[in-house]
Amino acid sequence: MSDDDRSHDLDADGDGKGDVAEQLDALHGHLAATAERPVARSASAHLGEAEAVARDLAERPAAPETVRERTGHVVRLLREAGETEDETADEHVAAALELAEALATTDEET
Repeated sequence: MSDDDRSHDLDADGDGKGDVAEQLDALHGHLAATAERPVARSASAHLGEAEAVARDLAERPAAPETVRERTGHVVRLLREAGETEDETADEHVAAALELAEALATTDEET
């Protein structure tokens, strides 16, 4: 399966969400950025696992159902992470959570 096979257009209805592959890259980018920040130890493991899932999705083509399932897992991990104690990391987590929630709830038709 090529990148084109996994990157269907979420913006067909004009919602401004853009391409799935681009969103997955952005999701991974935000979570990878948290690894460079001095986050609370209690949040670190959850963020690391979420980043690993996001990296896998960004690097390997996956069926829409798999993307929804795995980004749903990212959402759960980010919600369980708690406070990072770093404002910049919090901004990345918030952006990643927004992307993951959108990807996890995308209809198959999109």
